[in-house]
Amino acid sequence: MSVRLLLSGSFALLILVLSVALSYTISFQASNEVKKEIGSSLSSIAFQTSDHLERFMWARKGEIDILSQLDVIKDPDDHEEVYNLLSKLKESFPSFSWVGLTDEKGTVLSSTDHLLEGADISSRPVFQEALEETFIGDVHDAKLLADKLPNPTGEPIQFVDISTPIENHNGDFIGVLATHLSWEWSKEVEKAILDSVEQKELEQLQVFIISRKDQIVLLGPKEMVGKPLTLASIDSAQDGVNNYMIEKWPDGQHYVTGFHSGKGYLDYEGLGWTVLVRQPEDVAFGAVHDLRKNIMWIGTSIACMFAVIGWFLAGFISKPLQRISNASIKLRNGEDVSIPQIKGIEEIHMLSSSLHELITSLLHTEQKLGKMEELAQHDKLTGLPNRIALELFLPEATLKAKKENVILSFLFLDLDGFKAVNDSLGHHAGDLLLKKVADRIRNCMSDDSRPFRIGGDEFLVVIDGPQEKVHEMEIEISGEIIAKLNEPFELDGEIVQIGCSIGGASWPQADPDPQKVIRYADLALYESKREGKNRCTFHQLQPV
Repeated sequence: MSVRLLLSGSFALLILVLSVALSYTISFQASNEVKKEIGSSLSSIAFQTSDHLERFMWARKGEIDILSQLDVIKDPDDHEEVYNLLSKLKESFPSFSWVGLTDEKGTVLSSTDHLLEGADISSRPVFQEALEETFIGDVHDAKLLADKLPNPTGEPIQFVDISTPIENHNGDFIGVLATHLSWEWSKEVEKAILDSVEQKELEQLQVFIISRKDQIVLLGPKEMVGKPLTLASIDSAQDGVNNYMIEKWPDGQHYVTGFHSGKGYLDYEGLGWTVLVRQPEDVAFGAVHDLRKNIMWIGTSIACMFAVIGWFLAGFISKPLQRISNASIKLRNGEDVSIPQIKGIEEIHMLSSSLHELITSLLHTEQKLGKMEELAQHDKLTGLPNRIALELFLPEATLKAKKENVILSFLFLDLDGFKAVNDSLGHHAGDLLLKKVADRIRNCMSDDSRPFRIGGDEFLVVIDGPQEKVHEMEIEISGEIIAKLNEPFELDGEIVQIGCSIGGASWPQADPDPQKVIRYADLALYESKREGKNRCTFHQLQPV
């Protein structure tokens, strides 16, 4: 065997191994990162859906609790007045399919649309379970009202029950305030969440709601509703884990499954519903597989090309080849070295330079993949950091705040009137409005504040500052945001007006856990909503 053949063959093999090894390493690491981001996205959708379900039930429970304390309910002598009150509740919140007030024996005294008035419902769980405390029942098929309510779809009507005992001013039990919530609202929650997801991410995406008892499918594909479902993801979710996994479903296919189990909200303990968000593995990771193939193909093609060049340049490269080989071995072992550029012999110089460019190109590809990870942490619509970025930011921010002895303040923002703009002018106008809102919020930021988009029309601003000045900074920034967002917006020739409600809470004063502090800020936001909107309320402080 000639020296030239031996050298060129060895060189070709070295280039091939090096290129394939680097291509595989880069594609493997990049694929894993992208897979994590995709799985985390499904997990985030599951969390948001579960959070919306818990908040909805908490709000409806609170409305029934408030209603049960009114004098007209505690002293229900005027049935017409009770009827008007119950009808007003249903008109304000159409998710209430039926609301009724019974006497102590379970006979309906007054109800919406006069349905079941005079009927005895004492044997129904909505009465039996509420004799001593508030009762919240899981999803069930309609019984007494199945043929009395409008049902344009023809599908079985399903309810979620909320009922509470009624006592007069002497503390005597006089009846039960019973309600049936239409399960259709869960589909509205699902639609609202999926509407905020990028269109290309929606391909074959499905949302499931699973009951804690017997793991029955409450929401999902029609053929699976009402049937039990046994999956490892459900067990993990019910153990308190919010994550994702790749698992085999009963249909034999593998899906990327994000999961979260609701734990209630504030004083509402929850029903333990588990939310699953699934997408076929080949669809979810399609871009990852294409990326890996492209990297491997490019690396292999370049390796083959340089192997051919090596055949023609193998005459005088024994010594320079050793230098290149040593550098390649170090590079393959993970050391931070570069391929030497040999000068003096034109052919060897061209070979070493081309190999240097190859390695640089592959490393540049790795840098581009790093930028993909950066894009995954920013909201594609507004450009603001998203929930994933917030979760990565919080540990670093709290650690820095402890070292510098500063306070972190969280301002939770929700737009007032956004839904009306979205409904009347369309989603394009809604997206354009969100972009302009994000720009105005961004312009209100100082060096010590940072904005995030949580989802939908909700934003979060994190402020850090010394304890004696942070509240002043909160008031200044929140006031400026409200003022800026109250200024008119021009959307494709249309002038619209919205407002902004804000809730604030400080870390670590409110709680050492920043996630709980954000919840307190969210709670303060709802206090702003109740107090008339377009204002800021701070946790344990008066509205500003």
